[in-house]
Amino acid sequence: MSEPQPYAERRWTSSDGLSLYARDYGGGDGSVRLPVIAIHGLTRNSADFAHIAGLIARSGRRVLAVDVRGRGKSDRATDPMTYQPPVYAKDVLELLDAAGIARAVFLGTSMGGLITMAVTALRSRAVAAAILNDIGPEVDKAGLARIAAYSGKPVDTPTWAAAAAYVREINGVAFPHYSDADWDAFARRVFREGTEGSPVLDYDPDISVPIKAAGTKALVPNLWPYFRRLAKKRPTLLIRGETSDLLSADIAQRMQKAAPTMRYVEVPGVGHAPMLDEAAAKSEIFEFLRDLP
Repeated sequence: MSEPQPYAERRWTSSDGLSLYARDYGGGDGSVRLPVIAIHGLTRNSADFAHIAGLIARSGRRVLAVDVRGRGKSDRATDPMTYQPPVYAKDVLELLDAAGIARAVFLGTSMGGLITMAVTALRSRAVAAAILNDIGPEVDKAGLARIAAYSGKPVDTPTWAAAAAYVREINGVAFPHYSDADWDAFARRVFREGTEGSPVLDYDPDISVPIKAAGTKALVPNLWPYFRRLAKKRPTLLIRGETSDLLSADIAQRMQKAAPTMRYVEVPGVGHAPMLDEAAAKSEIFEFLRDLP
């Protein structure tokens, strides 16, 4: 396995005063190409992209992998009702402005894909192309219910072994091939060491407040107009985990019908959401990026 790609730590300030964080993987030598903005899922952070971001950077593209507000090294919001995709999208656009980036390729996993659609609605020209990882304009109720069942709930993880057992319990069905070492690595991406030395989840439990406030209306958002605007005007790649309970095969087929030029790949043997270190995902991502400026 190759050595992890080094990155710089970048911070910017949101319009409501939060200090936000991103990993900045500088692109390799060669002609300047469109950078990639990588945005993680609901309870995750920029560490999820360590593998694919390093590979993309070595290929010549800069990658900015963000910690969305309330996650990782970004500040927690004073108002939990700001934990919503339109606000996240505005935060990302403020990063682009701070970094002097006019256009980029967006890579969004789960919630990150919803944020990408929101960015397109706010500033369409900023999104040159999009990779949606296991997310669409409609989501399966079963997957959302599963995620809602654990998001923001307290966990008892006094040791790293307990943290690994926790992530295996809630993600085991998606990654049946993972070894003990894989689950330990997974835990170290989504937990941090707390003040008393025990692992604690690396996100603000209050990210679930807007979800609870919306109730059942939040379970199946209809974002088809946003998706059509995204996928019909720019190159788009959809990645789906073969056993995903969030992006069903039916929804993926309807997305293909709505956007016939969209590229599509299904990652065998995994659920929600592919980690993008799988051979099928990597191959398709680099094939997609190869044709972009």
